[in-house]
Amino acid sequence: MKKESRLLRIGVLGCGPIAQFAHFDACRKARNAELYAICDVAEDLVAKMAAVHEPRVTYRDSGALFADPEVEAVIIGVADQFHVPLCLNAIDAGKHVLVEKPLGVTVEECEALRAHLRNVGAHGRASILQVGNNRRFDPGITFARRFITEEIGQRLALKAWYCDSTYRYTMTDNLQPIPVTSARARRPEGNPKTDKRRYFLLTHGSHLVDTARFIGGDIVSVRARLVEKFGAYCWFVGVEFVDGSVGHLDLTIAIRGDFQEGFQVYGEYGSVTCRASLPWYHKSSEVECFSAKDGQYHRPLGEDAYTYKRQIEGFAETILHGVPQHGAGIDDGVAAMRAMVAIARSVETGEPVFLNDVTGGV
Repeated sequence: MKKESRLLRIGVLGCGPIAQFAHFDACRKARNAELYAICDVAEDLVAKMAAVHEPRVTYRDSGALFADPEVEAVIIGVADQFHVPLCLNAIDAGKHVLVEKPLGVTVEECEALRAHLRNVGAHGRASILQVGNNRRFDPGITFARRFITEEIGQRLALKAWYCDSTYRYTMTDNLQPIPVTSARARRPEGNPKTDKRRYFLLTHGSHLVDTARFIGGDIVSVRARLVEKFGAYCWFVGVEFVDGSVGHLDLTIAIRGDFQEGFQVYGEYGSVTCRASLPWYHKSSEVECFSAKDGQYHRPLGEDAYTYKRQIEGFAETILHGVPQHGAGIDDGVAAMRAMVAIARSVETGEPVFLNDVTGGV
């Protein structure tokens, strides 16, 4: 693991599961970043994480973290309901931001964040904000996207699926470190996770929607159905893309079988199939890209697939050297929020819903 001479000094806000499972380790292993600071209101949690990951400084107050002039960028890995307010505070402090997905919980707050980011940028204090859709940094998926852009011509259709498994925690409990918890951790009022329909759509649907947009382009409208049986939730979503192609999204939580995530794309001069593993395996998606131009399948092999680390490296590359990467930006975060709200509205009405017409939350 070779570090570059110039490292982006990152502060991680939130010492909960996603930071423990991903962001702390990814910051330490990224070639162009440094885990400079960690912050959480729970003193015991900060102390335990600092003992393991050895940041230079620790904080218990986000304001103190944002005020530290040595901290160049922050990763916000806290509950969804806190994302937008903390992003606003970080931007006002002149920090670059990588915020966990989803960007927020309502269309209005996400739009307000975008407007504020643009206004700050117009006054010469531009901050880079990216949303933590780490699948964009899966080398198989980036290979497929490049192939789709360069080889298959016009897109005809896209099918994408995210099917969590009843056995998923059997696997992830073995792959992830044992999480450290604290009774002092700050949690949103009302425990939003008890509303399974809303929680699953925000947490897992944000992955599915962003992958569909990353591969298929902007979504114009959706028509969705939801079936709930035996504790499982299944959204089937018809999609219209801006280029005139059609799509189908399958979000099922949870299937009685193995975890499944992937997509298929049909185009004028080829097709693509992708099958993704749980990201905690750090294994590249298996992709098969068929080109009618040479009658052959194409696929990558053996690339680094630690997507959380690659996400931070791309974030740092953009900040340090001004080299645009393919991370999800503020517009992607807003569009994903609109898509999830549109899916929820279509389930309620049984009618197609245009993303530009939606308001409120899931």
